[in-house]
Amino acid sequence: MALVEIRGLTKQFRKGEETITPLDEVDLDFAEGEFLSLMGPSGSGKSTLLNLVAGIDPPTSGTIMVAGTEITRLSRSRLADWRATHLGYIFQTHNLIPVLTAYENVELPLLLRPMSRAERAKRVGIALEAVGLTDRADHYPRQLSGGQEQRVGIARAIVANPTVIVADEPTGDLDAKTSEQIQTLLGRLNVELGMTMLMVTHDPDVAAIADRQLHLVDGKLVETRDAAQNLDIVRA
Repeated sequence: MALVEIRGLTKQFRKGEETITPLDEVDLDFAEGEFLSLMGPSGSGKSTLLNLVAGIDPPTSGTIMVAGTEITRLSRSRLADWRATHLGYIFQTHNLIPVLTAYENVELPLLLRPMSRAERAKRVGIALEAVGLTDRADHYPRQLSGGQEQRVGIARAIVANPTVIVADEPTGDLDAKTSEQIQTLLGRLNVELGMTMLMVTHDPDVAAIADRQLHLVDGKLVETRDAAQNLDIVRA
C-alpha cells in the first residue's frame, strides 16, 4: 500500500476572465521511504503540487491520502495539527528566524506538540547531529554560511520525524559546491533514516538523486525514468 495516494488532483486559479489549471486530474502514488523529484518549467505547478501535499493549499478537486488520512477532508485546525505531526518542509531560502539560535530554530516545530523539554532537547540534538551541525547549535543565522543555514532548515524539517518531507528548490540559492553537499545530505537522510521525500527542483543533477523523476507537462505528471542507477554516485 502506498504511503501517499493522490487521485484526480486538480487545482485551478482565476486570472481575470481566464481559468488557469496548473494541475489537471493528477494521479500519483509513492511508497514509504521513497524519494521523488519533480521538475517542470516555471509556472507549471510544481510548487502548487508540493503545497497541496503539504496541506498548505486546498485542491479544487481530487483527494490526497497520507498514511491512511485523507488530508483533503480535514478542517483547517485539524490540518494544522496534522502538519505539525506528519509534515517536514525544506524551503529554498532557509526561512530561519534571525533572533533564534540554530538550536532554537530546529526546536520550533516541537513546541507545537505535547513534549517535555528533555525530549525536545534529545530530538534537536539528534537532528543537528544528522546534518553535521552539533558544534553550531548556539550560533545565530548571521553567524552561519548559506550551506549551514540550509542544514539548519533541514534539521528543522526532520526533527519531528515526519511522515513526509517536502522540499522546494532546496539547493536553489546555493553555489555548486554547497549544492552538492546538500544533495549528498538529502540522499543520506533518505537512505539511512528511510525518510520519504518529494522534492521540487529546476536542476537535472539535483533531480537525479531521487529514486523517481517526474515532470509536470500541461498539468499532467510524466515519469521520465528510474533514477536508481545514479544513487551510488551521489550518496557515496
